[in-house]
Amino acid sequence: MSLYGALLTGVSGLDANSRALAITSSNIANVNTVGYKASVANFYTFLASTGEADTTSPSSVQVRSAQQLDQQGLLTSTSSATDLAISGNGFFVVTDNPNNPALVQYYTRAGSFTPDADGLLKNAAGFYLEGWTLNSDGTMPANRSALAPIDLGSLNGTARETSKITLKANLQSSAVPETTYATGDMTAGTITPQFQQTINLYDSQGGTRAFQLSFVKTDADIWAYEISYQGSDTDIGGPGNNPIDAGTLTFNADGTLSVPASSTFAIPWDTSTGLVPQTITVQFGTPGLSDGVTQFDAPSILTAANIDGAPYGSLSSVSVDPQGYVTALFDNGIQKKVFKVALATFANADALAPIAGNAYQVTEESGTPTISEPKTGGSGAIVSQSLEASTADLAKEFSNLITTQRAYSAATRIITTADQMLQELMQIKQ
Repeated sequence: MSLYGALLTGVSGLDANSRALAITSSNIANVNTVGYKASVANFYTFLASTGEADTTSPSSVQVRSAQQLDQQGLLTSTSSATDLAISGNGFFVVTDNPNNPALVQYYTRAGSFTPDADGLLKNAAGFYLEGWTLNSDGTMPANRSALAPIDLGSLNGTARETSKITLKANLQSSAVPETTYATGDMTAGTITPQFQQTINLYDSQGGTRAFQLSFVKTDADIWAYEISYQGSDTDIGGPGNNPIDAGTLTFNADGTLSVPASSTFAIPWDTSTGLVPQTITVQFGTPGLSDGVTQFDAPSILTAANIDGAPYGSLSSVSVDPQGYVTALFDNGIQKKVFKVALATFANADALAPIAGNAYQVTEESGTPTISEPKTGGSGAIVSQSLEASTADLAKEFSNLITTQRAYSAATRIITTADQMLQELMQIKQ
């Protein structure tokens, strides 16, 4: 190997170790960057062969940065429900253009998402989180390729209509039967109910509607009931539609119901209310058990009326489960699945091209992304209120700094030594 070859080798050593220093410096600088994946400097030889078998070829050195995107960083807890981490494989699908998210998509593990002024979830680097907008019943949409930014600003509020009532009450067994009773008499005022109670139900717009439960004993162990609307008759299409429901309850000698007792009826809301007919099921109890309406010789009383539904409520918070479901929590107690976070996996994730903001884009070597739901298809689970720490090991990087510095210094000695030898060679002629 000639002196000029030694000089070339020394210069290559300087260049390679300078690049290695840049890689180590990036790792150290990003030791606190959320979701950052440390890179390593891989050195390899570069031979300049003369083509002669007995001639020594100068062996230069080069370095290449190798990403380690498949490494799992330590998950650290936070207090924000929209701080998200991935436990396992996959990347969050993000975009820098929420108005046209399909134009360009990127991929990141940096999950420090917070709502912006419009309610869109955006991380610290300015990338918007994408996922699926769920159907009204919380199921996945038919078009799984239709990803969109997760928009908490679209969750203004919600209400839920009443669909089920479960009654717990006692009707006094010693009441005197009204043998002349006919259906509708209690609502019309022809017969005075022996027990009456008003309950409030909710319509589909979250409005509170008053209904009256009326009971009268018609025979031994038999009671008639009516459910009547207490608002304007025009709301239900006229007085002819009241009572809304009527029937009888039959009891055993021990005060429990003797036959299954439930009723399903529809409230015929008039079109002027802006509502559609509302179906409600009333559960009076289980035959042979004292879990609903009973008949004992004690004052008639309604002990409980479990009524589902809720009035209008505003969004109070959100939560994200391991399957990626974003659940909206409203201040009326309703919980509703509204979005689902999407994850992308790659055949060769280490070949993704890094861009500013700790995100990546697709390359030919990485392969196309497979978009899947969390915990399916090899993708990891979502961990809410957590962030993935950088995989840069500060102690290891400081060790690399020392090694790189010594290698760089050694390369400079190669150059100075070769230069001195060249100087001596030049002095031979003098």
